[in-house]
This record gives sequence, C-alpha cells and structure tokens, in this order.
Amino acid sequence: MTVPFELKGLDHIVLRVRDIDRMIGFYTDILGCRMERILPEVGLYQLRAGNSLIDLVPLDGKLGAAGGAGPGAEGRNLEHFCLEISPFDEAEIKAHLARHGVEAGPVGQRYGAGGEGPSLYLRDPEGNNVELKARLP
Repeated sequence: MTVPFELKGLDHIVLRVRDIDRMIGFYTDILGCRMERILPEVGLYQLRAGNSLIDLVPLDGKLGAAGGAGPGAEGRNLEHFCLEISPFDEAEIKAHLARHGVEAGPVGQRYGAGGEGPSLYLRDPEGNNVELKARLP
C-alpha cells in the first residue's frame, strides 16, 4: 500500500493542563518556548518550540473540558514527548534546571528521529515526562 504523502515531522502536541500560568511559565522561562498565539474563546495557548508548537489547553476551557478528566496521579496525558535541543552541555543544562527547581534524570545515549544522541528526562509541573535530546553530528 502506497501512502499519498510524506511525513515531515511533528507539527504540534496538545497538553490538557490544570494550572495554565504555571505551565506557561515552565515552557517559556525554563525550556525557552515563546508564546505564539492565545485563543481565549476556546482556551488555547500556543507556544513555539523550534519548528513545532506545544499547545496548552486548560481543563476549565472549552477544548480542555471536552476531554474529560485531566492528568493526575493515576494517569497522564502521554508517556513522554521529546524536544530536540542544541547545544547539549550536560552540566549547563542540569545547572539551569536545578536553578528552577527542576530535577533532571541521567543523561543517556538514545535513539530518536534524528538518530542517536544524548538526552535526559525531566517532568513538567503537571507530571508530564519531557525528553531533551540532541542529534549527534
């Protein structure tokens, strides 16, 4: 079976969130995303992450409420998502995260869309696993 298109990459991911201000702060102040667009009438906050978007929808907004119960101790939005970063200076990254009270897991060589490269995992304020990964040259 031939597919009539070619996949180019991840366009966006949508996270349903309890505390929109805390999540915006995490993704902008700690991970360096920038606010691209807000649609208050539906409860959508779109953050630019390189060539992709991270959409945040509060549980009490129109979009968030449509999804039922939110993330919690018994379930998350997803297992994890990965953000490609450059450069990958382990000491500098871990120091930056620590200054913001974010605990990082150990660095390991992992395979992703860009091939093998160093990465580490952390959790956002609502418990979602986020992987920060670099491509090897």
